[in-house]
Formats: sequence, structure tokens, C-alpha cells
Amino acid sequence: MKNWLLAARLKTLPAAMSPVILGCALAYHDGYYYFFICAMTLLAAVLIQVGANFANDVFDFEKGSDREDRLGPTRATQSGLISAEKMKKAMWQTFALAICVGFYLAFKGGWPIVWIGLASIAAGIAYTGGPYPLGYHGFGDIFVFIFFGLIAVPGTYYLQIGTVNELSLYMGVAMGMLSTAILVVNNLRDADTDKLSGKITLAVRFGTTFSKIQYSMLILIPFLLP
Repeated sequence: MKNWLLAARLKTLPAAMSPVILGCALAYHDGYYYFFICAMTLLAAVLIQVGANFANDVFDFEKGSDREDRLGPTRATQSGLISAEKMKKAMWQTFALAICVGFYLAFKGGWPIVWIGLASIAAGIAYTGGPYPLGYHGFGDIFVFIFFGLIAVPGTYYLQIGTVNELSLYMGVAMGMLSTAILVVNNLRDADTDKLSGKITLAVRFGTTFSKIQYSMLILIPFLLP
């Protein structure tokens, strides 16, 4: 169990849960709040995040970017704690559970929620997997901004109310920027080893100074939004 908790990367879950909590809070502010829908949305977000973490663990290992000299937390597949085969199986099982939860959410929210859920799972895999992994070609930042902000906050609000308003979009932008700032810090930390393994993040492509400016802007701008 300890190894699976390590692979699940529990410290990343607040980043997945925060947009949902914010979306529910906005709905509550507007006089709409359905606890069970909120709880199921949170569960779906957590399952998709854990599935994406499993995918990241195994695909980074297969691509050789999780090197022995990398900084940061231990990776379960790279360290031999969990085999690649078991990790992939856990990834698909976790995404399958997310889809099961998604059936209820789709019943409440209709086709927009179906497409959001499927796109989120596909992006979780494509971030480090497939023939053109997004995170290896500098698209990780925009991926996080879209799915942790522009989609997650208004999408949660939509599930509660059935529509999207201007404030939910503003808050989606703000949350997306703050979530992206977390990725920027991680990419800046891993820039040297990422460069050696061919993982071309924005920190690798444009350097330390760019990443520091990017981080500062991502933290500052959300507090300047109207």
C-alpha cells in the first residue's frame, strides 16, 4: 500500500481538488449548491489526477526521463517498487473508476460533461504518453492552465447550475495560472535532467530567467483580475 500511495502522489491532489471546490463555492454564492454533485465531482477529479499520476510515473520511466540523478520525490516505477505492467494496469483501472463516476455526472450535466471527462482522461495520458507527449514538447503549461482552470472551475459551476457565468470564467483563469505556477516550479527544478533526457519543457527551451518571470506573472496576475 505504501508504494501505491507513493505512486499516487497525494501531494498533487489539492491542485486537482481546488478548482472543484472553487466552482462549488461560486455556485453556493449564487444560491445553488448540491452536496452530492460536488462530492462526486471531487471524486472524479481525484481519480483522474491519480490515473494521470500513474501514467506519468510509467511513461516517464519508459521514456528514460526519470533518471537516477533526478531531483524530487521517488518514482515508483523507476525505483523498481512497482513494475511497469502493474502501473499501467492500475492506471487503466483508475480511469475506469473515473468513468463510472462520470456516468452520474454526465446524467446531471449532459454531453458537455461527457466531453470534458473524456478529454481530461485523454490529456492525462497524452501528457507523458503516446507518440507526441505534451509534456515533452513544451505544451505542459497550457495543458495545466486549460484543464486545471478554464475547464475545471466553469465545468464544476456548470454541473451545479447548468450554465457558466463571467465570474466562473475569471476564476478559471486565476486558478489555471496558479496551478500552472506549480508546474513551472517543478520544471525549473528538473530542467537539467529533463534536458539530458530530451524532455523539452519551457524551462529547458527558454531557460531559468524566463521561468522565473513566468512564475512571477502566474502568481501576480490572478490577484489583479477584476
